[in-house]
Amino acid sequence: MTALGNDHITHIQSVAQKSRAAMNSVLDGKDHAVRTALITLFSGGHLLLEDVPGVGKTLLAKALGRVVGGSVRRVQFTPDLLPSDVVGVSIFNQETRSFEFRAGPVFANVVIADEINRASPKTQSAMLECMAENQASVDGTTYRMPQPFMVVATQNPVDMEGTYSLPEAQRDRFTARISIGYPSSAAEIDMLDHHVEYDPLAQTSAVTTLDEVTQARDLIRHVQASPELRAYVVSLLDATRNDPGIALGSSPRAGVQLLRTAKVLAVLGGRGYVTPDDVQSLAVDVLSHRIVPREGDDPQLAASLVGDVLRRVPVR
Repeated sequence: MTALGNDHITHIQSVAQKSRAAMNSVLDGKDHAVRTALITLFSGGHLLLEDVPGVGKTLLAKALGRVVGGSVRRVQFTPDLLPSDVVGVSIFNQETRSFEFRAGPVFANVVIADEINRASPKTQSAMLECMAENQASVDGTTYRMPQPFMVVATQNPVDMEGTYSLPEAQRDRFTARISIGYPSSAAEIDMLDHHVEYDPLAQTSAVTTLDEVTQARDLIRHVQASPELRAYVVSLLDATRNDPGIALGSSPRAGVQLLRTAKVLAVLGGRGYVTPDDVQSLAVDVLSHRIVPREGDDPQLAASLVGDVLRRVPVR
């Protein structure tokens, strides 16, 4: 594998900047969500969008797939959705007298799991192997996911009737959780001026390729993280596990994901090494959904607790 050089950093920066600009042209005033989605993509992770309907969660995922030239499939999770509806099923072919695998919608570069908390835990768990191991097992046969592979799941935090809360083990599979939020007044007026008359994705085309994204992922792993930086990440994890306001702290996987995303941010900043600022900039989005506050599983409270940890733990 090729070591990360300045020319690689410059190229990855260019790819990310073009992708970011293309997505921002579709999602007015949502640069933080766009930035986090791209960081998650280049880190090889998955994204959880928790917000009210109509703010652009699905649009964000579709725009992401469009700018990288990848396939996008959407799954509407409902209480009657079966695991086979997600991963696929083997069907007996009368002509060939053999079973043929019909791939489900999970076999795409960007998979939109819409309202994932409306499906039963059995169906939710069908996504776990795909997200964790980039593969799906059907009738004893293992099928690899296309690369790059990313799940963008959405859930509505308000209308919880008839939903199944994502268990901690499944939430831990998501690299980051963000909320898009309502647009500003100016951005919403612009939407009324333009989005009513045409599809905002219609003018969006690929600005990079799947091969470039895959190559960037491999190169970013070579970004340097000093022993002191790694110790700082572990100190943050330990602080969440020993905080009196937190019933369940961050897992070891959280540290891996935090460092991976920090490496992406370092490259986007033109550096081949990670700084504590990179870690701190992403800690809330990466850690808050992995902890369980003692006073209730509230996203804002969880984010506040992670913020307290960041202020309390000294930088190494």
